[in-house]
Amino acid sequence: MSIFVILGLLVCIIEAQGPSAVTPVFVQKGGDVCLNVDADVPEDFILVEWNFNETVILVRFPLGGEQPTVSPGYAGRIEFPEKKYSVKLKNLQEADRGVYTAKVLLNKGDRTLAKYNVIVQDPVSPVELTVISVDSRSSECDLTVTCRTQDSHINSTLRCDNQTCSQEGGEQSEVTTSGASLHVYLSNGSIICNHSNQVSWTKNIKMREHFCLQPDDPESPPAGISVCLLKIVVFSVGLIIMVSAVITVHLMEKLRKHK
Repeated sequence: MSIFVILGLLVCIIEAQGPSAVTPVFVQKGGDVCLNVDADVPEDFILVEWNFNETVILVRFPLGGEQPTVSPGYAGRIEFPEKKYSVKLKNLQEADRGVYTAKVLLNKGDRTLAKYNVIVQDPVSPVELTVISVDSRSSECDLTVTCRTQDSHINSTLRCDNQTCSQEGGEQSEVTTSGASLHVYLSNGSIICNHSNQVSWTKNIKMREHFCLQPDDPESPPAGISVCLLKIVVFSVGLIIMVSAVITVHLMEKLRKHK
C-alpha cells in the first residue's frame, strides 16, 4: 500500500514540476516572441490566463471558445497563433523582461501550464580587429592583435611559419560588461574576432598573409626572377672581364711596338 502512495506522490511531483519549470527565452530588442502552451487544458476549466511577473494580466481565455480579453496595456501588441491558448508578444523592450506564466483556473484551485523567463537583449556592437605589432623573420612571423568592442578588448599573440599559424594560450575569449561574448581565434589562415550574444553576432576578419610575407607571397621576388637576375649578373661580370682582357692585350701590343 505504501509503495502505491509513494508512486502516486512522485507522479504528482513530476506533473507539478513539468509545466512550472521556467524556460529561458532570449529575444532581440524590438523583436517578437511566441509563448506556447503545450500542456493539456481540462475541459471543465473556468479560464486560462497569461500574466507577467505574477501581477500584470496580459490576456484571458474564457470557457466556451469566446474571444480572449486583452488587457489595455497590451492592446495591439498581442497576437494569437493557431496553437490554442498560446500568445505572440510583439515589439519587446527592456521593460518586458521578466517571467510570463500561463495558468488554468479550475473549480478546485489553479494549475500552471507554462512559464517563460523572457530576456530582452540589444544587438551586439560592431567589433574591430587590429594588428598592433609584427615581428617578421626569415621563416617565422609573430603578430600581436587586438579584438575590441565599445566596452572591452582582448589581446592575442600569433606565431606563423610558411604553412600554419598557432595562437599562444589557445583561443581567447571574454565576457563583456554587457554580457556578450568576445572571442578571437584562427580559422583556415584567417584571424577572426567575433562578438556575440544569444540574439545577434558580428565579426571582423583579417588574412594572416597580409601581414606575414612568405617566399611565395606576391610581394616577394618570384624564384624565376631571382635566377634570371643571377644570370644577368654573371654574364655582366664575364663581359667586363673579357673586355678588360681585350683592352689590356691591345695596350700591351701598342707598348711593344712603340719600343
